[in-house]
Amino acid sequence: MTERDEEREERIKTRIIVDAYGANEQAYGWHAYLDDLMDFPFEARCTTEREESPLKEGETVRVVGMSSTEPTLSQQYVTVEWMDRELGVPLEQLEPVDVDDDTKQAIEDWHYWLER
Repeated sequence: MTERDEEREERIKTRIIVDAYGANEQAYGWHAYLDDLMDFPFEARCTTEREESPLKEGETVRVVGMSSTEPTLSQQYVTVEWMDRELGVPLEQLEPVDVDDDTKQAIEDWHYWLER
């Protein structure tokens, strides 16, 4: 289990899920936060293979935006360019490569949320 990070906890509580009633609104709060903070496009590396994604571990993709796939509190999807097409993959399986601080923070916040 991930060690509690008070600064991150405060940001999640006051910026991401603030005024959200229920899981659905919290999921959309995360979607908006990630969309606002991440500077698209950016490169990311696949860290784990997942059943719902064709990406292989170690593969690098270009992340071009948030996916229109319905967000949940356990899954946020981003749109990536992959093999001459665009598709949605779980943000959870990606780590950013050479990105700005805001993009890095947003992705780390999401990974922290999932590990708690």
